[in-house]
Amino acid sequence: MASTVEKPQHLKNKRRAFVKKTGKKLVRKIAAFQSKQSTVPDTPKISNEHFPFLKDFTDNWETIQSEVKDVLKFREAIPGFQEISPDQYRLATEQNWKTFVLYGFGQRLEKNASLAPKTAKILEGVPNLQTAMFSILAPGYHIPAHKGVTKGILRSHLGLIIPKDREQCRIRVDDTITAWKEGEIFVFDDTYEHEVWNDTDEERVILLYDFDRPMKFWGRFMNKAFLQIMKLTAFYQDPKKNLQTAEDRLEAAIRQADANMEAMSDPAG
Repeated sequence: MASTVEKPQHLKNKRRAFVKKTGKKLVRKIAAFQSKQSTVPDTPKISNEHFPFLKDFTDNWETIQSEVKDVLKFREAIPGFQEISPDQYRLATEQNWKTFVLYGFGQRLEKNASLAPKTAKILEGVPNLQTAMFSILAPGYHIPAHKGVTKGILRSHLGLIIPKDREQCRIRVDDTITAWKEGEIFVFDDTYEHEVWNDTDEERVILLYDFDRPMKFWGRFMNKAFLQIMKLTAFYQDPKKNLQTAEDRLEAAIRQADANMEAMSDPAG
């Protein structure tokens, strides 16, 4: 029998549940309009040819990979996804899916960005960037099927550290399955049902980032208004606070590691 994940107590708040339920209904109505306003295909995966800025990532993927390897030296201090966004408790359990966030809700996280400056610089070239993170998936973990919040945002994945048996490390978006490959990038609409498997004994690391869907004027206007409303809710406010805590925790871990190295190199120690 499949195990169930218990909802955290603070997420059982009736007001929060009402906002979430009402928001889902509103999102479904808005999605049809956004689809008509889109200037790129409304398909689960969208061809890279529509996004010229992707080339900067494929041209510099090894530089990005080098920076994430440095970040991973402090793996233990990197938070699980559910620690940042408590509403994702069904998707991320324990420390199976870790996220090192560089941009959150359009805001650059300066402390984290300073640890991956070249990656952060390349991300500046993404039009209307919303969120960017190194997504770290544990061996053997499965992220269950789910859907994103709004059709007004698209998602990109760049393969950075991929298991040798890469065909067993894959994502399904609607009825399309893609295995990640180092240095390859793709874009998809996460409002289509999607799920992830890492059926290997190795860690998978990608650069994941979200950006506004290219749309006509009224589509862009509605998307901006929707995101502004979202920023007033706990679904934005909770992760915002948690991102600050996570940044501070990682900074403390790095300071401690530097102090330990200095102590070890001190001949008088």
